Amino acid sequence: MEQQPTMTKSKTATPYPRDCTFSLEDWTTLAKYWYPVARCSDVTEKPTSVKLLDVNLVLYRTTHKVVAARDLCVHRGTPLSMGWVEDDEIVCPYHGFRYATDGACTSIPAHPDANISPRLCMAVYPVIERYGLVWTSLTGEQDNLPYFDAWEDPDFQQIVCPSFDIMGSAGRQMEGFLDVAHFAWVHTDTFGDRNNAFVPKYKVSDTDYGLHVEYTSTVSNYSKEQQHLNPPDFKWLRVFDVYPPFTATLKVYFPEGAELWIMNAVSPISARETRLFAPIARNFDKDSPVEGVYDFNLRVFDEDREMVENQKPEDLPLDLQMEAHIMADQTSIGYRKLLKKMGLSFRYTS
Repeated sequence: MEQQPTMTKSKTATPYPRDCTFSLEDWTTLAKYWYPVARCSDVTEKPTSVKLLDVNLVLYRTTHKVVAARDLCVHRGTPLSMGWVEDDEIVCPYHGFRYATDGACTSIPAHPDANISPRLCMAVYPVIERYGLVWTSLTGEQDNLPYFDAWEDPDFQQIVCPSFDIMGSAGRQMEGFLDVAHFAWVHTDTFGDRNNAFVPKYKVSDTDYGLHVEYTSTVSNYSKEQQHLNPPDFKWLRVFDVYPPFTATLKVYFPEGAELWIMNAVSPISARETRLFAPIARNFDKDSPVEGVYDFNLRVFDEDREMVENQKPEDLPLDLQMEAHIMADQTSIGYRKLLKKMGLSFRYTS
């Protein structure tokens, strides 16, 4: 069952990581927002280590919730992900210290009768399970989780694709997802067509959550193997919604009322490492094996990854004078302006 709690702030003050790949100012800004860190199905009673914004976290599931905490026992600095969960408490493997889900240390086996100082605690972070993903925030100050109504719609099939790692920046990956001019060049093996590269005019609207974009073209979203299903001159509507800093949704409207909803949910592991999560919902082919969806999306993301990992500069330049722009780049320009308005530097990594 998915948790749907009210947004909460973290009670933990996380120090700026040693050897952090983000500048202090940009890290402080980005730490306010929520990011996915795992698929719900991948978080079990066995602790697992993940990294968010250069901070090492441990994730594990208890009988009533998922816990996200700093992957560090404050006694001697051992990663808690090396330990185990017992009676809903995580146990450090070095000296047996036990921590409750609120972070409080409950047992020091070497001194069982000791009064345990409240300062001896595990740093815990707020968690929300939504859209098949575990989301967390280092401070919980900003509510930036996206809307994805199809996830609760019984007429849709909900699919959570395996996560996908990219050795590139989160901003570059996000901009690639929003780019409508690259279909004919990057995705020629999956759905793009070199003979259909024209990008019609489209409108980008500012919203209270970020950006709303409606783009209509003749570029089919059918795979190469299914292009024969595309009616002649059909107008494909793609609707993007951007939730900064690093999440966007895309709704693709197929013939005969079919809809495909895709979430591009990015987890910035570091300034040069990005983990992509992609919840998908569709109201067609609901009985088809999900492995076909996994395979097609992996092929598409692999095509994008080759571009993102080779772009220079590696960071997304927020100074619009640093790169040339064309009319097709309206969404990209709007996205860069959003990040700059959030307070990120003209290159948001150090």
